Amino acid sequence: MKVLLIGSGGREHALAWSIAKSPKLEKLYASPGSDAIAKHAEIVGKDALKFSKENSVDLVVIGPEAPLASGLGNALREAGIPVFGPNKEAAQLESSKSFSKEFMVRHGIPTARSKTVSSLEEGRAALKDFKGGIVVKADGLAAGKGVFVCPNAEDAARALEIVLSMEAGKSVVLEERLEGPEVSLLGLCDGKIFLNLPTSSDHKRLLTGDEGPNTGGMGVIAPAPAMDAETLKRVKTEIITPTLSGLTKDGLDYRGLLYIGLMITPEGPKVLEYNCRFGDPETQAILPLLQSDLLDLLLATANGDLSGKDIRSSGCAISVVLASQGYPSNPLTGRLIKGLDPKALIFHAGTCKDGDFWLTTGGRVLAATGVGKTHAEARENAYAIAEKITFEGSQMRRDIGASAVSAASAMSHNQ
Repeated sequence: MKVLLIGSGGREHALAWSIAKSPKLEKLYASPGSDAIAKHAEIVGKDALKFSKENSVDLVVIGPEAPLASGLGNALREAGIPVFGPNKEAAQLESSKSFSKEFMVRHGIPTARSKTVSSLEEGRAALKDFKGGIVVKADGLAAGKGVFVCPNAEDAARALEIVLSMEAGKSVVLEERLEGPEVSLLGLCDGKIFLNLPTSSDHKRLLTGDEGPNTGGMGVIAPAPAMDAETLKRVKTEIITPTLSGLTKDGLDYRGLLYIGLMITPEGPKVLEYNCRFGDPETQAILPLLQSDLLDLLLATANGDLSGKDIRSSGCAISVVLASQGYPSNPLTGRLIKGLDPKALIFHAGTCKDGDFWLTTGGRVLAATGVGKTHAEARENAYAIAEKITFEGSQMRRDIGASAVSAASAMSHNQ
């Protein structure tokens, strides 16, 4: 099979690494790709439709959300090229928070109470209807930086001003703040069947102890400790089944990755958001646990038929993100990276090669992934890799997966 992978970040590096292991792969291309992805794929031009036609590409895998929202999936399918990624209309589940909330309410999917506003005056008036904590979300795509979790209406009013000034914030969704652990549930979805990958939990705050500003993600633990078998059963019944039914009822062509962001509240699991692509950095922790042939699963999804397929995985993984000085507001780049172990699982998000050297080019630079039979073993392995990597001004949380390891240790001592 000839496969074209769209994207250039850490998520796409992990996808390229995993796809390249498939015995079904004849040739992997990437657009625009990166110097790290070039180890697994041939880097090609940016016109995906033209390239796919001229080179008889058998499958296009779309990594980031922006091409999905702009309709790349539609254009490729109209040309008869199989695509892993939903059409533009279905991708509104991520590209528009208001569309997503309306979908959930319409189909009886448990979620936080919310209101969509389009002006500061309207927003301030709506804040009076919320008691306690409030979450302020940009309606459009904001690369994970358009969400503000506020303890009170005063902070929410300030966040409202910030979000309305963003390109993605022409309208804003106000939500009641839910309490509980967050879980990322990623699954392959052909519109009728949802096959879940190992669950995970992202660490969004910049600093150790969940301090500092929100980021695109500073580290991941997989599987998610908060998702036990009973909770997963409830998620399948109360969330996945009505979601699949809703896609069918609304006539949405969904063939791709469906990411369900969950909060495990005291009342049960509720949906925080849908994303329409692999999560970043969740992918960097999840894919190393996969025993199934990822390419085989991606093609079956693109063809709209996951019947007879299953996902096999084992073990635990923890990914630790190394970020640039100044991230997330003003990352400083061009720093020399040292200590990269070529045998270790290191996924590049913001790097480039300069001769024999690697330099930083973005906010989140690398994800060091450790795997093991337990979370404790995976955590030890992840930090053993991460602590060898150095570049000027690097930022790294020291507590990724720490609470889960402590809880497991305490439980074993009590038994």
